[in-house]
Amino acid sequence: MKIFFVSLGCDKNLVDSEEMLGLLGSKGYTFTDDETEADVIVINTCCFINDAKEESVQTILEMAEYKKAGSCKALIVTGCMAQRYKQEILDEIEEVDMVLGTTAYDRIVWAVEEALGGHRAVEEEALSHLPQTEAGRIVTTGGHYAYLKIAEGCNKCCTYCIIPKLRGRYRSVPMERLIAQAEELAAQGVRELILVAQETTVYGTDLYGQKSLHLLLEALCKIRGIRWIRVLYCYPEEIYDELIETMKREPKICHYLDLPIQHASDAVLKRMGRRTTRADLTEIVEKLRREIPDIMLRTTLIAGFPGETQEQHEEVMDFIDEMEFDRLGVFTYSQEEDTPAASMPDQIDEETKLNWQEELMELQQEIAFDRAQDMVGRTVVAMIEGKVADENVYVARTYGDAPNVDGLLFVHTEEMLVSGDFVQVKITGAAEYDLIGEIADEFAE
Repeated sequence: MKIFFVSLGCDKNLVDSEEMLGLLGSKGYTFTDDETEADVIVINTCCFINDAKEESVQTILEMAEYKKAGSCKALIVTGCMAQRYKQEILDEIEEVDMVLGTTAYDRIVWAVEEALGGHRAVEEEALSHLPQTEAGRIVTTGGHYAYLKIAEGCNKCCTYCIIPKLRGRYRSVPMERLIAQAEELAAQGVRELILVAQETTVYGTDLYGQKSLHLLLEALCKIRGIRWIRVLYCYPEEIYDELIETMKREPKICHYLDLPIQHASDAVLKRMGRRTTRADLTEIVEKLRREIPDIMLRTTLIAGFPGETQEQHEEVMDFIDEMEFDRLGVFTYSQEEDTPAASMPDQIDEETKLNWQEELMELQQEIAFDRAQDMVGRTVVAMIEGKVADENVYVARTYGDAPNVDGLLFVHTEEMLVSGDFVQVKITGAAEYDLIGEIADEFAE
């Protein structure tokens, strides 16, 4: 039986997809990248913001056509949209056979078997459940890097966010499970581990009674074969001294942090349910740069939150101009049902949201381009990602670039390289967000 798998949304969702692929593969199912020849289609959905919701709906409807006329015998929907609209999906799209909630992805083999047996149902677990799969993950990121999801759920309850209702309260994955999974990934050839969760910085508080991310990092640094460890999604107010000291001490940990600040106006931050002020954010950024001078900081912002004024928008513009983040992304506010912000007065019109988003990105563009130019002439360690077809040019990333969200480094060389190689590259030019370079020394091992 051939399975066609679609994974939508964030990298945390991708880890769930890889777990499901591993479970299915262990039971003898094979996989295809051609939906027209699939016996089973599985869609792991997202609905974090409206655009993601629309993409999920459209994908389900497109895949349903292969159930109507094609080789597809079973259509299964999993993930966040499945959790949020489980019964509606089953009731309104008759081609869907099984719907799995966010904490039931470990039931994917059962769901496929039930669907092939002609059954239709919703399968879910309590949101307090933390799935555990015995089969190894099938890594879909190329094999040289992989995401390690260290926790599930969130306790922050920001007023714009639906995640706690879809994923439950924060549950850390036990450290021994994470270390075993990381060792398995390293044995498969993974060179870079990227730690993800809805929030990574409070890892361990529920299991060990204290923040334990630094202890997990120390253990992961001991694994042979892993060269880089990158940490994403660190709430700025939860950054703590032991974490900073571990990042400074352990050479495998990339001097890179993702700090989603969302805004910089105290009034907007308060309405968002965030736990920082502009002064707090300034202090945290300055401390990180003081303690780790070469740190690369990424952040995200929301433009057009309910009640936001032109003056408050200008506050965040001033803050970005002052802080000069290395990497930055901007989302327009998405009015999500069942969130406190959805019923707030003074919702902002789409045109204004888009205008503010554009202004923020134009400002960041100037900062990013200047920083890219500043890199010219430097020599950096980079990891090879792939090769440009028919050219002696390889695509690479530096420690300051997370996959799929940051820039790339294009390396000119006559050497034969493969994905996962680490090389010394001299930066010779910059093109907007991306860098251009040449091999300075063949290998950086």
